[in-house]
Amino acid sequence: MSDTFVKGTRMGVDVGTVRVGIALTDPDCVLATPHRTLTRDKNRKKRFDVKIITAMCEQFHVATVYVGLPRSLNGQENRSTDMARDYAADLQNRLRSRQCQTMVRLVDERLSTVAAHQSLLDAGVSRRHHMDKVDQMAAVTFLQSAIDQGRSTGTEPGFPIDT
Repeated sequence: MSDTFVKGTRMGVDVGTVRVGIALTDPDCVLATPHRTLTRDKNRKKRFDVKIITAMCEQFHVATVYVGLPRSLNGQENRSTDMARDYAADLQNRLRSRQCQTMVRLVDERLSTVAAHQSLLDAGVSRRHHMDKVDQMAAVTFLQSAIDQGRSTGTEPGFPIDT
């Protein structure tokens, strides 16, 4: 796998304890847009949400999935960080088992949920209607940042999963 950033659809995955927000880019990696929110399947044997994401990677020919890594503001890791790492590893294993060439990388997502709430407020969405959209918007926030970085540096942002 190359660390060179090339055109191709990218996916952002914002993993929460209850929901998983999904964002996608266009094939030219110019713009990230919200796609959908999945309910998190906590059954590690079934993982229907991981199966759905894998099918989406195949359907949309996703080159790279960026899973948001929720570190604290000072960069420290916590239970949410461990959860995101485990989720990314499960996704990577599922993709490999299907012989899908999509790469999975972890990217910093600090403050993406805060930015997502602010974007929704700015768009006139009331706070009580945020919950079904905020995970998608958080994924858009860090996905757009990742593709902007990749386009400017020529290298894939984030880092690969250690399995």
